[in-house]
Amino acid sequence: MLEQPFFGRRLKQLRTERGLTQAALAGDGMSTGFLSRLESGARQPTERAVAHLARQLGVGPEELEGIRATSLAQVLSLATSLDSDETNEQLARELKSAHDQDPMLRWQALWLLARWKRRHGEQAAERAYLDELVTLSEQIGLAELRCRALTQSARCLSVEGEVLPAVEAATAAHRLAREGSLSAEDTATALLVLVSVEAEAGRMPDARQHADELAALVEGRSDALWAEALWTASALLVRQGELDAAEKLLEPVLEKFDSREDLTLWLRLRVAMADLQLLKSPAGTDAAQRCIEAAEAGLPFARTAALEQSLTALKARLAFHEGRYPDVRALLARLNRTELRLPYQTRVRLEVLGNQLRIAAGEEEEGMAGLQELARQAQRNADVELAAEIWRVAAESLIAARGSRRDRRS
Repeated sequence: MLEQPFFGRRLKQLRTERGLTQAALAGDGMSTGFLSRLESGARQPTERAVAHLARQLGVGPEELEGIRATSLAQVLSLATSLDSDETNEQLARELKSAHDQDPMLRWQALWLLARWKRRHGEQAAERAYLDELVTLSEQIGLAELRCRALTQSARCLSVEGEVLPAVEAATAAHRLAREGSLSAEDTATALLVLVSVEAEAGRMPDARQHADELAALVEGRSDALWAEALWTASALLVRQGELDAAEKLLEPVLEKFDSREDLTLWLRLRVAMADLQLLKSPAGTDAAQRCIEAAEAGLPFARTAALEQSLTALKARLAFHEGRYPDVRALLARLNRTELRLPYQTRVRLEVLGNQLRIAAGEEEEGMAGLQELARQAQRNADVELAAEIWRVAAESLIAARGSRRDRRS
């Protein structure tokens, strides 16, 4: 069986070299539509089609039959130069049978595939590639590769809510960066993840210390690493309840960071600011709405399921703060109809929102039981800050429900 899209590319190359149109190459034995689909890789060639095209081109069938991905290096080059779903899928297939290939080539392939899955929010698939990447990095022994693999593994573990393993991986990555005198980029990237997961685990003194180290590393920069560093420091302040200070730290990043450098990061920064505004008491609904609108305007140019779902989740929270409960239910129902590709904390906050709706609708017992279970689950996952947030929401929801009942009686 011939491999697409390699067959189609070779076929088009041979046709254009001979100055033939698709109609001329197709001749009487094939439709131009079928030929077009062969060249685009949308159709798999049959033996009859290969024989006909070989006659039309004046070559032997073996020249077409030999066009396939013959090595991991070849497919890796294609995936690196054209980062598409099609080339990454081919790379994933090739990697399965490449156990005897150069470990460095396999490392590069695993890195690209993990990044591809992260972009699509497929956390389980990303985790599988990263687990293999960490193991392979240990075998290769290069400190840079070990550090990068552990950093991305820690980030993935954090997204899945596995806080303590994430802390262990991020700590190991940071130690490698420090002891190996690795680049500022490797050290800062490890610190970005380490500060976040330490804060999630409630290790605030360690997180503050590492945040200071991170700030010193990015001082004087204005690139994506600088933007992520200030965002991470802002998130740390949010966890400490210093929302005004967090907002002041994040504002210049939103103003100065150029979307042309990294559109996805630019969008995520606006999602972060909207989230911060909704954590305020009272919530900054107008500011959150402006951030959501700005992110939505840029979404078509960097559309990913995770980003789109994050915005839908934010709109649901905004609607709740504005008392638009039917809109909240509609937005939550939309999310429930899809495979969620959201970080652990965002998924938990959606469940919290659902229980808040139950309490607001008079189902106080069921809603409170749901919030209590979510808080205990966060505690079991060692996410101390999230657990505290849920307990706070539970208390506020109970007070609001009882106040509403008193108002109705009076």
